[in-house]
Amino acid sequence: MPANRARNRSRYYDANGWLFVGPALALICLFMVYPIIRSLILSLYSGRGMLLKFAGTANIERLFNDAVFLKALANTITYFVIQVPIMIVLALVLAYALNNPRLKFRGFFRTAIFLPCVSSLVAYSILFKSMFAVDGVVNGALSSLGFIDAPINWLTDPFWAKVLVITAITWRWTGYNMIFYLAALQNIDPSIDEAARMDGVPAWRRFLHLTIPMLKPVILFTTITSTIGTLQLFDEVYNLTEGKGGPANATLTLSLYIYNLTFRFMPSFGYAATVSYVIVVMVALLSLIQFYLARERK
Repeated sequence: MPANRARNRSRYYDANGWLFVGPALALICLFMVYPIIRSLILSLYSGRGMLLKFAGTANIERLFNDAVFLKALANTITYFVIQVPIMIVLALVLAYALNNPRLKFRGFFRTAIFLPCVSSLVAYSILFKSMFAVDGVVNGALSSLGFIDAPINWLTDPFWAKVLVITAITWRWTGYNMIFYLAALQNIDPSIDEAARMDGVPAWRRFLHLTIPMLKPVILFTTITSTIGTLQLFDEVYNLTEGKGGPANATLTLSLYIYNLTFRFMPSFGYAATVSYVIVVMVALLSLIQFYLARERK
């Protein structure tokens, strides 16, 4: 009898548990699982608009002959290789400096550095376009300091347009990563750093050999999230270049190209789905590599 009662109670809790999680699970399947499966199937079709026909691997073969896709892929990799390390290192250094209890106005500096990530994307894009115009304040400052002889065409030169996009992303998201490092630093026992300092270990060695190893899980998390965000980069490029990825596709990213394939050009839903899975594969591979490099070595 007790065994039957326990079995009935277990079934009761199982049924009630599914009632609670059922609505959330249904929404996840409807808005996440189904679109993923549907887009994977869609990537096997080609055609304009809704006039689709099964094409097998034709879309994959098209990738290697698509000069615009290859340009967008190269740009996206460039942003990832340059911007992510700069942002992670800068966020680490800022967090370490702002964690110093002897620093005055720490709260103000933390807030000021974090604010860009919650600012309006459209507003700050307009501000950046104004600041980095040919006659903008940035060129004026660089010229007055003697760094340049002629104004830089930030928005029309392919090289400087990339620099502008990288600068905008770094400005916006460094503070976001810095908050994670600050939270992790405040959970580290101060006596560890104090003991090393009393033993005569310089500050830079304490930072490299004590602080960073203890921050490894947080660094891994921020690196992966930054990798995903950079490979999906769309907002900054769209707003700074008015959706064109110019000049001459010099700033075009994979996400912006997917948008153009879907909404700006003649709609090619199947090919756009194929390009989107390139991002999925890149994110998966880079995340696995980062997990492997950050693993605990015995």
